[in-house]
Amino acid sequence: MTSRPIRIGLQLQPQHADYAAIRRAVTEAEDLGVDIIFNWDHFYPLYGDPDGQHFECWTMLGAWAEQTTRVEIGALVSCNSYRNPELLADMARTVDHMSDGRLILGIGSGWFEKDYQQYGYEFGTAGGRLDQLAEDLPRIESRLERLNPAPTRHIPVLIGGGGEKKTLRMVARHANIWHSFSDLETFNRKQEILAAHCADAGRDPAEIERSVGTPDGDPADVGPKLVEAGASLFTVGVGGPDYDLTKLRRWLDWRESL
Repeated sequence: MTSRPIRIGLQLQPQHADYAAIRRAVTEAEDLGVDIIFNWDHFYPLYGDPDGQHFECWTMLGAWAEQTTRVEIGALVSCNSYRNPELLADMARTVDHMSDGRLILGIGSGWFEKDYQQYGYEFGTAGGRLDQLAEDLPRIESRLERLNPAPTRHIPVLIGGGGEKKTLRMVARHANIWHSFSDLETFNRKQEILAAHCADAGRDPAEIERSVGTPDGDPADVGPKLVEAGASLFTVGVGGPDYDLTKLRRWLDWRESL
């Protein structure tokens, strides 16, 4: 059971929509009381028409920093392969200031091969991309410490994924938030592995917030089981062209009922 407050996130997937629709959905979600608004870091839609409308992640986060006043913002997640780590740190610091300290730095090793092929990045192997992320995270941290002006706060790092040998070791060493893509049974097992990596790193696993996507079903039925397992951040994913926030409202209502 988590002792953290329950938070609700929204992943506004920047695909198949005009930007005006994205802007409206951001405003509506903040007005509804969501805690975090995420986008994602891809160059093409992940489902639907593979060549449909799509917008870039970090320029959008800069716009959200100015558009919003209360919610935290970030990518779920930013792809480490697409930007030099020092540059990514500087971008994160800049959006942190633009938002008055509301950025979450979500990061992962990347996986969507079309992005790599079309934009000229070397795809390599899954293991190689994870190794590169492990090398780059300390570079990001080091650059954040040297930037002038410094970030307004310690920018929370969110790492997504459940790889037991590499990803969860990085979570233990670097993350403030771990986002799991797994079902409840797997989530519980992965937490045991994460705890072992935290012990190796000399870190209390309770320092790391547990984040999950929202499963299908009534939040009153599925939410408590995940809370009992330790989850405290629940994120609803919504794609364009029309951003239907019905499911988000159900999860917000459940949070308010607690």
